[in-house]
Amino acid sequence: MIHKPRSTVTPDFSASAGPRNEARSRRNTLLLAAGLSFGTAIALGLTRFSYALLLPAMKADLGWSFAQAGAMNTANALGYLLGALAFPLLSRRWPAGVCFIVGCVLTALLMIAGGLVSDTHALLIQRVVTGITSASVFVGGSVLAARLASAHPRDAGLVLGLYYGGAGLGIIAAALLIPITTFNGTHGWQWAWFALAAACGLASVAAIMAARRIGLHDAAPVAARENSGVSGRLPWARLGFMLAGYGLFGVGYIGYMTFLIALLRAAGMSSTVITAFYVLLGVATVGSSRIWSGLLNRMQGGQALAVFNGVLAFATMMPALFAQPLVAFVSGALFGATFLSAVASTTAFVRHNLPAAQWTRGIGAFTIVFAVGQIAGPVVIGWISDGAGLARGLIYSSALLAFGALLAALQKPLNAGSPA
Repeated sequence: MIHKPRSTVTPDFSASAGPRNEARSRRNTLLLAAGLSFGTAIALGLTRFSYALLLPAMKADLGWSFAQAGAMNTANALGYLLGALAFPLLSRRWPAGVCFIVGCVLTALLMIAGGLVSDTHALLIQRVVTGITSASVFVGGSVLAARLASAHPRDAGLVLGLYYGGAGLGIIAAALLIPITTFNGTHGWQWAWFALAAACGLASVAAIMAARRIGLHDAAPVAARENSGVSGRLPWARLGFMLAGYGLFGVGYIGYMTFLIALLRAAGMSSTVITAFYVLLGVATVGSSRIWSGLLNRMQGGQALAVFNGVLAFATMMPALFAQPLVAFVSGALFGATFLSAVASTTAFVRHNLPAAQWTRGIGAFTIVFAVGQIAGPVVIGWISDGAGLARGLIYSSALLAFGALLAALQKPLNAGSPA
């Protein structure tokens, strides 16, 4: 018996394609982007951003300083950096889709370990390893999203926004799960890790289904080997302002995401208010795909990242100066509607300026810079917060984001390729 191979989604947008076929293909493309977005829900929303909600209970139970609490996110970012560095090597052997799927499964399993240990060193190791697998999910998914965006260029910004906005789904899930699974008493926070692991498992099902439909057996590893010479070298000097602006984004935004909940608790806000704030943050993140898609399509240089960093600097400053519920909610809405669009802007920049053979390398380069920024951010902002208070730490985060906006604004298009 002859078995037909599994079909993959390769929409046809030739001139002969009818309006009905084009509409169907566009709908399928957006649905696949939404399915793929559960990968970012795992890699960012459930494994990284959920930690801000876990931090107060873990800090109180384990007797951590803010610097020690920040070190947990630094450990996760270190693993993320290692995973981003390893991804180009892995992608030469296996397609991006395979790396994405394996990363989803391993991350869900590793989250269980967070609920099995309470030793600080063991938790640091768990955060490092989870960071490595999360990077495989994030970078692999970014490559798949870039390919998917090329199937419908007019909606490329929306496709990328949908993919990265999926982190908001993870934030919403974490905001709803952690309060009801964190209990008083010794190590009462461990049950929340099990709940997050279960959520990762469910999200993996949707993400893997989308990845399989996009196609696992693509030519990306072959192209990477064939173009490992001149075409594989990135124009590092010409990427300088964009990379620097994105690195400062990594430092600045993670300070907000790590310590804002602690600041709101210190200001006397109730658990109900904080849960509502985090849900709003997640909803705004999901909605960001619609808000900024046009900007991502139009801007081929660093202007989009400059706008995002500027908005984030303002949003980060707000609760540092006025720790009131209404101000915090406005800040959260602005921040949520913007911060992952900053990440999407780098993938859009790669698509606009680099040939397809360099997309994996380009996305990997920005992910590495992102990880380096996140390694420095929690420890530096935590150290400042220990000495001068949480509000002062967020002010420094805001200043770094503003400087990142200035640098990104100086980035010109490379004109190395045309939009895919």
